[in-house]
Amino acid sequence: MTYFQGEPISETEIQKLNNEPYRLQINDILYIDIKANNPEIVSMFKTSGGNESSSNKGEGLYFSGYSIDRHGNIRMPYLGDVNVLGYSEKEVREKIEVELGKFFKNPELIFVTVKLAGIKLIVTGEVGSPGTINLAQNQVSIIDAISNAGEITPFGNREEVTVIRKSIDGVKKYNLDYTKISIFTSENFYLQPNDIVYVSPLKQKSWGTGATGFQSFTTVVTILSFLVSSVLLVKNL
Repeated sequence: MTYFQGEPISETEIQKLNNEPYRLQINDILYIDIKANNPEIVSMFKTSGGNESSSNKGEGLYFSGYSIDRHGNIRMPYLGDVNVLGYSEKEVREKIEVELGKFFKNPELIFVTVKLAGIKLIVTGEVGSPGTINLAQNQVSIIDAISNAGEITPFGNREEVTVIRKSIDGVKKYNLDYTKISIFTSENFYLQPNDIVYVSPLKQKSWGTGATGFQSFTTVVTILSFLVSSVLLVKNL
């Protein structure tokens, strides 16, 4: 199966969805770093895990990062619960800077960095290595996700790649055709944290007729040969 068939279409506008900032959801994990001209005071607002561990990726930030609880809050030393549900990274940074400004004489010298601690996805179905992946990137495309899951198997239906997304509005499903070049201009080309990517199997798998057209043809010929041989054998009895 050939991927990305067809010719690219010239786009005059970039897809709006790809330019909109991601809105934080429950169970997201944030990496937050604070710098100022008074390191002693800054250390008060950091977690005991340091939040600056050499392992700032994947599982390391599960312990040293700030997890958004079911109420939409992160809990920071001295600041207490800070609600960030539905905020963008920039809005969280600005909110923390305002709160920290109450503790510093020169709040304009505070430098706060807020980043989503990787993008966690589940890739399942007909892929080489189904499971959970966590990529330390600002954006993750459907191609990134499938490539990191071991590519689509010969039995996977490349024309029916489904993205399942849970949002405030409920669960939504989006279908993508991995064989068409138009996938690059799809509004769902870039995935969101906690998306589920499902690659459905080809009908040949459930029928057991082979992964490719040639294998299916060989299977049909074998069956026909068996039937003809059986008929001839019965006639000769």
